Amino acid sequence: MTTLTTTKTPVRGRPARPKRRISGLHAYTLALIAWLILPIAIMILFGFNDTRSKQNFEWQGFTLKWYAHLFDKGDLTTAVINSLTIALLSTLITTILGTFAGLALGRYRFRGKGSTNLVLFMAISCPEIVMGASLLSMFVTFNLPRGYLTILVAHVMFSIAFVAVTVRARVVGLDPAVEEAAQDLGAGPWTRFRLVTLPMIMPGVVAGALLAFVLSIDDFIITNFTSGSTITFPLWIYGSTRTGTPPQVNVMGTLIFAVGIVIAVVSARRNMRAPR
Repeated sequence: MTTLTTTKTPVRGRPARPKRRISGLHAYTLALIAWLILPIAIMILFGFNDTRSKQNFEWQGFTLKWYAHLFDKGDLTTAVINSLTIALLSTLITTILGTFAGLALGRYRFRGKGSTNLVLFMAISCPEIVMGASLLSMFVTFNLPRGYLTILVAHVMFSIAFVAVTVRARVVGLDPAVEEAAQDLGAGPWTRFRLVTLPMIMPGVVAGALLAFVLSIDDFIITNFTSGSTITFPLWIYGSTRTGTPPQVNVMGTLIFAVGIVIAVVSARRNMRAPR
């Protein structure tokens, strides 16, 4: 009689993951991120401060009433509306002009291309006080009254370079064979641009538009030179520091920041789902 003995093969468990140690570089990065987020966190926190004084610098309790009374200060509401409308209009104009400029710079060779690139990068690297002073001199020379229109023109002037450079970088990486194939299939210039070129450069266009909007809505120095009697949100905050900044300013800033976060998250998720 023969007995068979079976030996069980020991099941190998999953190898233990090595413990991640926080290096000095990681700690520095986390500290830097915390330092950058700290002012925003304080702004959000003091939007819930139950302050009873003009200065909103001391925590006095939690409340939601400032969100209910957000539009009680008419001049603050007007300043926010001015900032939003100027930012939207300047973004629309800048995106259109900057997209075609970036398309031309990234695709074609023409006389003065190098000078155009130099001017664009000079506009990006130029200090805002120089840009503001030069625009003010131009408006005074042409005897243009400073106000809403001059702010809009100024914001288009300093934002167009950012859109053009962003779109140009996207255009340079395109495969020209795709448009050539569309041309061979009978697509005209406008059809090629609308159905082939524009979808391929759309990430660069959206990135440039978002950058132009952010630069416009929070600009202070150039707006201060060209504003005249028109008050935007940054100018209103600067003026309120002399008499007292109300909690509605923190609430407005919190809402603007929240909208920016939502746009960034939606854009990131769309990029993750986009086919590669």
